[in-house]
Amino acid sequence: MEDKIIELESKLAFQESTIQDLNQTVVSLQSEVVFINQRIQLLQDQIKQLQPSNVAHVSEEMPPPHY
Repeated sequence: MEDKIIELESKLAFQESTIQDLNQTVVSLQSEVVFINQRIQLLQDQIKQLQPSNVAHVSEEMPPPHY
């Protein structure tokens, strides 16, 4: 009986360690996701500033020639 308790305690300690490691990994990945999202937003803003839209505003559109 004592051997089973020791085995269970060992398994529990291993699981707790694994959970802590996984939690740290999740926290680290979340930080990376936030950073990447910020970079994407920055790049999108820069692209919008560099390339004017080739599509005219509705008020500027000429009607097609068949009208």
